[in-house]
Formats: sequence, C-alpha cells, structure tokens
Amino acid sequence: MTQNFHKQLGMLAGAGSAALLAAALTFQFFGYAPCELCILQRWPHLAAALIGVAMAVFGWRRSLAFLGLIAAATATGFAIYHAGVEMKLWLGPQHCSGGVSGLATMSTGDLMAALEKAPVVRCDEISWQLFGISMAGWNAICSALLTALWAACLRGRKRVAGLA
Repeated sequence: MTQNFHKQLGMLAGAGSAALLAAALTFQFFGYAPCELCILQRWPHLAAALIGVAMAVFGWRRSLAFLGLIAAATATGFAIYHAGVEMKLWLGPQHCSGGVSGLATMSTGDLMAALEKAPVVRCDEISWQLFGISMAGWNAICSALLTALWAACLRGRKRVAGLA
C-alpha cells in the first residue's frame, strides 16, 4: 500500500472525528446539554481532527499518525468510561454523578446560590439513546473504529526510491 493511501486513511479518520464533533454540537444545539464527561470526550476528537488536517497539509508522517492514534484511543477510553458510568458499572466524577462534596461546610444560602449559578447535567443519566445505546456508547463505538483507522494509517511505510 502506498504512502498516499495511508495519508487518506489519516484524513478520513480526522474527518470522522470532525463529524463526531459536529454531531455533538448539533445535539447540543437541539437542547441536549452536555455533561462534564461529554465535553471531556470532545477534546481528543478535536485533536484528531486537527491532526487529520495536518496530514492533509504536510502529507503522511509517522509522528502524525501516532498522535492521531493516541487522540482516538483517548477518545475511546473516555467514551467507554462515560458509558460505564451511565450503566452504573463504576462511579463517575462525584460532582456530576449525584455526589456533592462540601455540603457539611456550606450554608443553605451558599448551596442555593451554587445550584442556581450552574445547573449540573448528570454524567450518570442517559439523555438520549438509539437502539438501547447511549450517545456515550455510540461515541465509544465510533471512536474505536476511528482508532482502528489511525492504527492502519500508522502502519504506512515511506516508499523507497525506485520501489513501488
């Protein structure tokens, strides 16, 4: 396989991350407020999308493919963690999964002011699902596929002069 093919794989994987970001922002536009873990999952996709753009500009580079793989794998890990929190397989962050720290030292007025200031979207509640799979679950599936694309992209070899 040629270096150009591997470049196209990286660009496709970066475009996939950009599409997942666009989908997340579309859901947010239609009123599905993201929780803290939802937002955390977006950062590696942003990085992977930018790495895909860098690959389009600079061509296939092993370092870019490796960074894309790390970004996609990180997104997959965050999404699996979030899906597990939603399914109550493990605990999520206390401040967005129902636990409230610092209650003993807060006055009722301070607590009410804090609650009014920033409404909390719980990380352990599913706000949307399709075929019984939550957004975090779909993100895990899609991110795993993008991780596989980046892994295939990383396997690219520079062509040796005179050899096809």
